[in-house]
Amino acid sequence: MGMSVTISAATEQDAEQILKLQFLCYQSEAELYGDYSIEPLTQPLDSLKAELAGGTVLVARLGDEVVASVRAVVDSEGTARINKLIVHPRMQRHGLGGRLLDAIETRLSEGGAAKRFQLFTGHRSEHNLTLYRKHGYEPVSTERVDERLSLVTLAKGAAAGAFVASA
Repeated sequence: MGMSVTISAATEQDAEQILKLQFLCYQSEAELYGDYSIEPLTQPLDSLKAELAGGTVLVARLGDEVVASVRAVVDSEGTARINKLIVHPRMQRHGLGGRLLDAIETRLSEGGAAKRFQLFTGHRSEHNLTLYRKHGYEPVSTERVDERLSLVTLAKGAAAGAFVASA
């Protein structure tokens, strides 16, 4: 495969590809928890377009194909809430998820907007938990959603993930 993956800001023209990729990527989560009604599988296109307009969305491309994506929004207290980090199944286990996570942290740290990062995943999603811990995230809370699912929230300070050059 002679092409390299590039990471850039998503545009509205990427919305349909992101939504299709999201549907593909969340099948394994739905199967893991026995729930195919989860929000990533039912999100309408107009809702995704609103996220593109109101937050930070990055995509990874292989040629013209969107093969990974991540979204975030920074609240008024400086907490960047990162969500829907997705990587095409054929591209998983090659470091792309970590590259996207680093890229969105860097983007959100520019200008000091993000003071801390927060994300969540299901308690059985071991690959996600391992990735997040590897990138400095620590569990801060667990919320039981129902008998099948507990959401683990992980967080870290912005300085923990930023590579800042000193003068």
